[in-house]
Amino acid sequence: MNIEKLFNKDVMSLDTYIMFKLKEETARLKDELTARNRAPIALSMGAPTANPPKCLTDRLKEILDEDGIHTYSTPKGEPYFRKAAAERMKNRFGVELDPETEIFSLVGSKEGIANLVRFITTPKTEELEKDVIMIPDPCYASYLQFIQCSGAKAYPMPLTAENDYKPDVEAIYHQALKDGYKPENIKAVFINYPNNPMGISTTKEYVKSIVDFCKKYDILLVSDAAYCDLYFAEDEKPFSIFEIEGAKDVGIEFFSLSKPYAITGWRLGWVCGNKEVVQRLGKGKSTIDNGIFKALQKACAEILNSEEGDKYIEEANKGFARKQAIMVKGFKELGWNMDKVPHTTFYLWLPIPRRYTSAFDFCQDVLRKSGVVLVPGNAFGECGEGFFRLSYVCSDEKLQEVIDRLKEDGFTF
Repeated sequence: MNIEKLFNKDVMSLDTYIMFKLKEETARLKDELTARNRAPIALSMGAPTANPPKCLTDRLKEILDEDGIHTYSTPKGEPYFRKAAAERMKNRFGVELDPETEIFSLVGSKEGIANLVRFITTPKTEELEKDVIMIPDPCYASYLQFIQCSGAKAYPMPLTAENDYKPDVEAIYHQALKDGYKPENIKAVFINYPNNPMGISTTKEYVKSIVDFCKKYDILLVSDAAYCDLYFAEDEKPFSIFEIEGAKDVGIEFFSLSKPYAITGWRLGWVCGNKEVVQRLGKGKSTIDNGIFKALQKACAEILNSEEGDKYIEEANKGFARKQAIMVKGFKELGWNMDKVPHTTFYLWLPIPRRYTSAFDFCQDVLRKSGVVLVPGNAFGECGEGFFRLSYVCSDEKLQEVIDRLKEDGFTF
């Protein structure tokens, strides 16, 4: 069969998602590395390895025996889940949302963002006719793929130390117009704080400037808040865009239960905010899925605002702070400058050693020599070249072994 004839060219140009490529390469090298006492240690995937809260899994087991729990749900989400999400937004951020019109369930926030991109863009083949979505660079790698396979244009907003990781959206917008893109085709601005892959946070003043920009040009603001509950310092406590006056007029926000409760495989989240956008996204989703397993919704609805759930997140964050300290100490010993360390997410974003010119080459060398799986920064966008990301989610002992291996194998800055 002629595959190129079957699939559109944008889908044909997609490569395997970087995390799965790394997993395949690691599996290929596993036996060789193990024989050299360098069994793979993965610092690549951004997924907690701890068990979920026991009260959550115990409650799920009980719910499985309830009558009607195994029948279809609805894409919108069961009322008890949407009400719990609204209560969580109120308790966590002081934000009022209508669970009937301003909240919609998701099969994980990744699914919701992918469908949003499909629904707000129209595939075009001519470059300057394409719909444009302004995205951070570096960014969550899937943004690039979602936009690419939708026949749209991902327009980069560089996150750099020079701009304090706060790109000037107005200047970037006008640069896009100078490049020939049409103002009516600039559909959305994506922000992601706390940020994957960099772990950085931002200020309310900066987000207010983006809200004002989106109002000025009638552009949708999309906030990916998947890491909002992963923080180690109160002065970097993440916030919702809806704490900013007027954000609901132009914005929506995506939330996920994957990271805070270590249930990445359950696939459960929600989108909230501007009711017209949320409802239109929901209408599109209603043709695609039949909603989330009701037992998952019910168990998660109960933990979202529980003392046990909050305590679990608090303890998990203490653990991540401890793991971060292990890695910061170790990389300082290896010669890295670690003066400015973010206190959100479970990522470190570091420059490659001076003797390397390619992030890919550095990460390949570390994998093949030390068995440590890192992610090259350019997997997250052009501005990521020269950096790498590591995820400190494995045991303290494994993290210390990583540092010891890098020392033994000569990987210094």
